[in-house]
Order: sequence, then structure tokens, then C-alpha cells
Amino acid sequence: MPEELQPLLPEARLRGSGVLRFFGLRVYEARLWTLPAFTPEDYASQRLGLVLSYDRRLEGGAIAERSIAEMRRVGSFSEAQAQQWLALMRKAFPDVKPGDRLLGWHDGQGGVRFFHNGRPTAELADPLYARLFFGIWLAPQSSAPALRQSLLGLPG
Repeated sequence: MPEELQPLLPEARLRGSGVLRFFGLRVYEARLWTLPAFTPEDYASQRLGLVLSYDRRLEGGAIAERSIAEMRRVGSFSEAQAQQWLALMRKAFPDVKPGDRLLGWHDGQGGVRFFHNGRPTAELADPLYARLFFGIWLAPQSSAPALRQSLLGLPG
């Protein structure tokens, strides 16, 4: 378990992991940390940690923009919300290089904290944001259904 997640979710267990590929190239490995009683259908109201360990160089601004696009697959939100969340994610997600790690933690009530290589970068209390952001990986509408299955520990 990542050191920064230990005080936030001490009883967490690794639920599942998987790799996101783009045109066959590894982008990152994702790991989902949850409580033992976690239920995938109700991910938005449960405490969890999602760790992305990067294999490629990516600009933080591009990660933020892509996150907004993926969140739109999960649910709708206003342009004002998009701009507010984009500003938050630009702060939360610095440029990454191979070996860097981003962690998103959800407190189960809409509170989200982000970390880069163990250091806090941003936080927000917004249940809609939390549901849509973690839904990028955990909602049935995910653009990466195989990765979702692997993270949730579901049979493929």
C-alpha cells in the first residue's frame, strides 16, 4: 500500500490492478485499494484509493483535459463545473514521467485528495466530482472496460 494511503485507509486491501494501454503502449498501471466490504455498484459512496503508476511522460494539463472528457462519459455536468474541476486537476496533476505515481483518495462522502509521488497536491469536497472522476475507471460507462473489470476484481 502506498505510504500516503496508510493513514487515510489503514484497513484497505488491494482489490485489483490492471494496465492501461494506448495503441499497444503501456501508459500506466492502476491499482484499486478498498475496504473488504467494497461493492462495485456503489463505488461512489465508499472509501477507496486509486493509484496510477506511469510508464510514459505526460503533461499534467493533458491528464486534466482527458479526465474531463472521460468524466463526460460517466455523467453530465455544466461548463462552469468543468472549468472549476479542470483548474483543480491542473493543480492536482503535475507533468509525470516514467516511475511517477498519482494517487486519488475518496472518503466515501464526496471528499477527494490527490497526491503526486506521496506529496499532497489538491483536495476537493464535491460528491458529483468524486462520482464522475472515479467513475472514469469504476463506472460501467468506463472507456476501458477490461481495466475496470481488473480493478474491481470481477471475472473477465
